Amino acid sequence: MEEKTIGKKIYTGLVVSDKMEKTIVVSIVNKTLHRLYKKYVIRTKKVKAHDENNEAHIGDTVRVIQSRPISKEKCWRLLEIVERAK
Repeated sequence: MEEKTIGKKIYTGLVVSDKMEKTIVVSIVNKTLHRLYKKYVIRTKKVKAHDENNEAHIGDTVRVIQSRPISKEKCWRLLEIVERAK
């Protein structure tokens, strides 16, 4: 399946909730260096992603891609499941 991904962001994160129908909540961790203190700061962002077949579950590592707005808060889609939870 070929898709155009020009200008679309792709993130890898951990599924923290799958309780909604066709929706998962993905936690994305970003580690950045603080400009002044030169110390690494961990920033976490949660995004809601569309999961058409309800195939991702809590603990899975997934990749999500930016898409058109699907609902009020959902503008990401599940691209692939990188690793299943053990």
